[in-house]
This record gives sequence, structure tokens and C-alpha cells, in this order.
Amino acid sequence: MPDQQEPVREHAAARYPTALGAASRETITLLGQDLADDVMGQVGFGELAFWLATQRRPSKGETRVFEAVLAALADHGFTPTAIVTRLTYLSAPDSVQGALAAGLLGGGSRFLGVTEDCGRFLHERLPDQLPTDDAGWDEIALRTVREQRAAKRFVPGLGHHVHKDGDPRTRRLYAIAREEDLVGPHLELFAAIGRVHPQVLGRTLPLNGAGVCGAALADLGLPLELLRGFALLARTAGLIGQLAEELRHPVGNDIFLSVDLNNRPVDPDPYRP
Repeated sequence: MPDQQEPVREHAAARYPTALGAASRETITLLGQDLADDVMGQVGFGELAFWLATQRRPSKGETRVFEAVLAALADHGFTPTAIVTRLTYLSAPDSVQGALAAGLLGGGSRFLGVTEDCGRFLHERLPDQLPTDDAGWDEIALRTVREQRAAKRFVPGLGHHVHKDGDPRTRRLYAIAREEDLVGPHLELFAAIGRVHPQVLGRTLPLNGAGVCGAALADLGLPLELLRGFALLARTAGLIGQLAEELRHPVGNDIFLSVDLNNRPVDPDPYRP
């Protein structure tokens, strides 16, 4: 009878280098550290998340700013991401991962995604020679806002549907960054946009928390392509909180019924391209 075992495949030539997690029979290493002895109980989760993304250990000041960003983005009430998480759990209580994923998938240009959009936007407008005073930053900011206005585009991070008189997260994050001497060019330009935009728009809008978080993350040297990922990391904790509250004080079914019992039939409105 022929041998039914799978043939042995040679992988000696394959190489998949990583500085992240690796395991042997006796140990697990992470970022060149012994996971059990050097990381667990020694490194906070926020510090570790920064370290994983940059492969360099952050300073205490960088960790403080980074964790302040995570706290600022963790939860903001009954946003669409929170509502869809609760409703998905209502529909599939056997799938906590589905409920969390549903909420995270809603992180886009209107909610959570502004963090990355703002960080990228500011970075693309930084000059090679950075200004040394507010007047220089205001000049760049004024040109930036005028260009966006002429192109009929919004400035990411400018305005908030609730905090019309000022987002408290913005004030606090700037204060923390100043205390840690970590106000870099992205935060400088964002602050200048806050100062000059009324000259162009004819009204005063707040610098929102998601935007200032993007500026702060960019100043920390985190990959611009991953800024939305950090917002989602923060919001994962918030969505777990939403589910924990849903278990104790459910509102998902009320939200569902408020729509289902109040829908009204109307005549079809055919699509016309």
C-alpha cells in the first residue's frame, strides 16, 4: 500500500525576519525582550503599543502624550460606531468579535478617521524650512486655509458638531504636549490654523479632538499610514465598555424598535442616473 503521509517539505531556504514576537521551546521574545520577565508587569500597554509600531521604546513623555491620545479617542458616547456595536451584539450575542468588528469598521472620514486625515494633511503642508515663530506658522496656515476654501474642501480637524465653543480634549492635549516639550511642527501648524481660519471663513470653528490627536501622533513620529489604527486601538476599549454596559443596561433593542415601529411606507422613488 502506498504511503499516505504528506511528503516532507523543505523550508530551510525560507526566511521571514521579524523583530516582533518569536517563540522557542523555553522562551517567548518580543522586541528583543524576554516577554515573561522583561515585558509582563514591567511595560504598560500604551507604551508597548507605541514600541510595537516604532520598534523603539518611547520616553516617559512620549508615552504620556500617546496614552492621552488613546484616552481622548476611547469613547465619545452614542456615536454610530457604538450604536452599531450594540445592535450587532443584539443580533448576534454569540459573536462578541463580530460586534467589535462592526463598530471598528465604522471608523472612517467622519468618525475616528479624522485622526489620520488631519495628521496626513498637516504633514503634507509642512515646509522644508520650519518657521521659528507664530507669525511664520500663521502665514503657512493662512495659505493652507485659503487653498482649501478655494478648492471647496474642508480642513480636517476643524469644527465639531457638539463642541462648538471648543473641544476640551484639544486644550488638554496641547497642555500635556507642552508639559512634555513635545509640541512639534504638526501641532504648531494645527494651532496656527485655529488662529487664522476666521479671517478666511468668516466664522470661528473649534479644533476638534480627533484632529489634535492626529497632529500629536504625527509629532511623536508614528507612521502616518497607521494613525487611524491607533484611533481604532483606542476605540476598541470604548466598544468593549459599550458592550459591558449593554449587558447590564441594554438599549440595543430599544434603538431597533424605535426605528422598526416608527417606519412609514412611502411611494417608490426610482433611481435615475
